[in-house]
Amino acid sequence: MAKVKIGVVGCGGIANQKHFPAMKRNEDLCEIVAFCDIIPERAEKACAEFGAKGAKWYEDYHDLLANPDVEVVHVCTPNVSHSEITIAAFEAKKHVYVEKPMSHSTIEAEKMVAAWKKSGMQFTVGYQNRFRAEVQNLKKACEKGELGEIYYAKAHAIRRKAVPTWGVFPNKALQGGGPLIDIGTHALDITLWCMDNYDVESISGQVFYKLGRLHGAEEGNIFGPWDPDTYEVEDSAMGFIKMRNGAVINLEAAWAINMLESKEAATTLCGTLGGAEIHSGMSYAVNELIYNRSRNGQLMQETITPAGQVAYFAGGGGGEEGTIDNRQWLEAIQKGTSPLVKPEQALVVTRILDNIYVAAEKNAEVRF
Repeated sequence: MAKVKIGVVGCGGIANQKHFPAMKRNEDLCEIVAFCDIIPERAEKACAEFGAKGAKWYEDYHDLLANPDVEVVHVCTPNVSHSEITIAAFEAKKHVYVEKPMSHSTIEAEKMVAAWKKSGMQFTVGYQNRFRAEVQNLKKACEKGELGEIYYAKAHAIRRKAVPTWGVFPNKALQGGGPLIDIGTHALDITLWCMDNYDVESISGQVFYKLGRLHGAEEGNIFGPWDPDTYEVEDSAMGFIKMRNGAVINLEAAWAINMLESKEAATTLCGTLGGAEIHSGMSYAVNELIYNRSRNGQLMQETITPAGQVAYFAGGGGGEEGTIDNRQWLEAIQKGTSPLVKPEQALVVTRILDNIYVAAEKNAEVRF
C-alpha cells in the first residue's frame, strides 16, 4: 500500500515534539512531502530534517494546499487559525488532522465540521491522550458497564505553577484562551469519551485572571518566569456541566494556582457500581488508574500502573500515545475507516469550553 503523503502547516513546538517524531516512527505508512510556516526558516529546517526526498517548504499555506502531492494536512498552528486553514484544506480535497482544540470558538468549529461533511474527506482532532494505556483500560471498563451508571465526574487539568512561556500561549488574540482550552480540553475529552455522554443541557463557570497578571507570582514557574505585563489569558478556570440525563461534570483547569495536587489530563468517574480515578500530572511519577468498589462486604481498590510516563507536560505528547494516535489515523485514511477521535465529539468539547467563557462573562448559566 502506498505511503500517505502529508503536508504540515505550522512547524513550531507541537509539530516538532509530537507530529514529526510520530510520523518518523510510522515512516512505513507515511512521508512528509511539504512544510509550511510563517517563519520560513522553521519550515526550511523541518523540511531538511524530516522531509521525504524532494519535499518542499512554503511560507504561505495556500501554496502547500496547491501541491498535488499532498494528500493529508496536519494543522499545527495557533488556535484562532485552525478554522481558516482546515476549511481551505477540505476545499482543496485534503484529509485533515487538526491540533486540539478544534477551534477557539463554537461558530468556527461548526464551520469546520460543515466543510468536512461537504468534502467527503477524513477529519480528526489531536486528542492523543485517549491512547494512553490507562485511559484505554478505563474506556473498556465503561463500555462493559463495570462502573454502572456514571452520574458524576471530574475532569482535572491542574498545574500548580507551569505556565508555558514559549510560543503564543499567553496571547489571547492568537490562542483564544489559556489553560481552559489548552489543557482543560484534554481532561474534558477523555471524561466525555469514557462516559460516552455528549448530550449537554447547561453550563456554568468562572474564569480567573489572578496570578498571571500579578507581579511576583511568576516566581517558581517550572518553565521560567512569564511576563505579567503581556499575559492576556486566564490563569485558571472552573466549569460545571450538566447533562440531559442528570449527570454532571466538574471541570478544573489551571496553569498557575496555589494548589498542591497537580492533576493533568486526568479524570474521576463515579458510577452506581463503582468508581475510577486516573492520576496523572506533575504530582505523580507514574500514571495510575485506580478502581474503587465494594466486594465481599468490604470496600476495596485496585491500582493499575502502566509502564512508562507520558511525554506531555512540556507541551509535547510525542511519546507512545502520539505514535499510536498517528498510526491509527494513517490506517484510517488508507482503509477508509473512521479515526478514533470523531469531529462531532471534538465539536462538543469546543462548545463546552467556549460556553464556560460565555457563562463567566455573563455571570449566568448557559443552556445548550
